[in-house]
Amino acid sequence: MKPLENIQQAIAQEIEQSEAKRITFAQFMDLALYHPQFGYYAAPPSVIGAQGDFVTSPHMGRDFGEVVAEQFVDMWERLGRPSRFDLVEMGAGQGLIAGDAIAYLQSHHPNCFSTLNYTIIEKSDALRAEQQQRLSHWNEQGISISWQSLNAIAPSSITGCAFSNELIDAFPIHWLEIQGQKLQEVYVTQNVTQNEHGFSAQIGELSTSKLESYFEQIGIDLSNYPEGYRTEVNLAALDWIAQIADKIDRGYLLTIDYGYTAQRYYSPARTEGTLQCYYQHAHHSDPFIHISEQDITAHIDFTALEVQGTRIGLQPLGFTQQGLFLMALGLGDRLNALSQVNSDRTAKPTDIQAIMRRREVLQQLINPMGLGNFGVLIQAKGLTAKEIASPLKGLTIPPMI
Repeated sequence: MKPLENIQQAIAQEIEQSEAKRITFAQFMDLALYHPQFGYYAAPPSVIGAQGDFVTSPHMGRDFGEVVAEQFVDMWERLGRPSRFDLVEMGAGQGLIAGDAIAYLQSHHPNCFSTLNYTIIEKSDALRAEQQQRLSHWNEQGISISWQSLNAIAPSSITGCAFSNELIDAFPIHWLEIQGQKLQEVYVTQNVTQNEHGFSAQIGELSTSKLESYFEQIGIDLSNYPEGYRTEVNLAALDWIAQIADKIDRGYLLTIDYGYTAQRYYSPARTEGTLQCYYQHAHHSDPFIHISEQDITAHIDFTALEVQGTRIGLQPLGFTQQGLFLMALGLGDRLNALSQVNSDRTAKPTDIQAIMRRREVLQQLINPMGLGNFGVLIQAKGLTAKEIASPLKGLTIPPMI
């Protein structure tokens, strides 16, 4: 067999080797994003950030990581200030949150800083290399930072917080459609034209019964949904939360991402689902172009994560919006401080311009029409009833109705 030359050949080979000459969209998405040689995340890390295809909250400046660090300190204190406080970041991107949070803890909360044991779980070799370049110097200062696979972490070994930011939205999803008044699956097949590989959607029976039981678990009845209704199911997220819950002995699971509760996600009016592709800061809904050169994402169903978490022993603590979460942790104080400096008549014009730029960045982090509308789900394991009864600092501002 000739060696593969590109992602199209890799996908075509997977389809050709399958019994039905088609693969699930989850398999297609996994190859397009995570193929170790040709996948989107195997590319240089420049795909992320201002020069890449999309920007995340940490790219807006140090404030996001610093403010989230206040939540870590709150968790550390509620756990009784353990002598080793585990922070496990899953999908650390370019290592920006880690760098900003650790530096902030060193300067503002040295007691918590001295107990840190930081672990990064990263599937992309390219991103892991950039993270190591950015963060390895902390080992010289006595802070343990290591890179591991999730499977390598021992069961019931985490005392602290496992967390992710914009991770689950990039998990491979099953693409579904209502056809003939029944739930069907969207598969990927190939169209070969002039020796080039193209791909298209093909409707078929469900690849697994887990897809039907998924909707039963979250309380969604699709029986009267319109013909042609298309949506997604992220079974990988359920497997992931079960894996990470098994690793926590006593502590928290913090998930930040864009998504909805099940009732909003699977609204009958959302007929095209949430699948989106990002290419050079523009978004569209065609996953079969720019393969391995564009990000493919879908919103996450926070209800499914909460239901699955409860089933496997996680304690639900709260769900809120990123804007409210960051405000509760002190971002509002930072905005107020900038306003006071801005009102100083002795300030230089260049200082005022810098303040205005930073204020605009902070506003973007809490903008309810953008990043501020991201969901924040906090679950826990091994806490006492008294510890659960007292809300975490980031959940002290109630969600808006």
